[in-house]
Amino acid sequence: MGIDTGKRYVRVRNLRDDGFVEFDFAMGEPELFVELVLRPEAFDEFCAANKVRFLSPEGEGEGDRENDWAWRLADARETRFR
Repeated sequence: MGIDTGKRYVRVRNLRDDGFVEFDFAMGEPELFVELVLRPEAFDEFCAANKVRFLSPEGEGEGDRENDWAWRLADARETRFR
């Protein structure tokens, strides 16, 4: 059984004060995604070109992220490294 790359998913993470949209993009499996940032116009064009299905915001009807594997690259903004 292979991954159907025709299925594409977007989950909006944040609408930033500077106007950018932070979102996750996945092909085939929503659990395997990349984190992207685009201006709203580019985001709309990206979603239309990829014919994405929008996923609900994290935490709505899904498992919690209280485990070690739930870390995201965007979380590094809030972390101090020594």
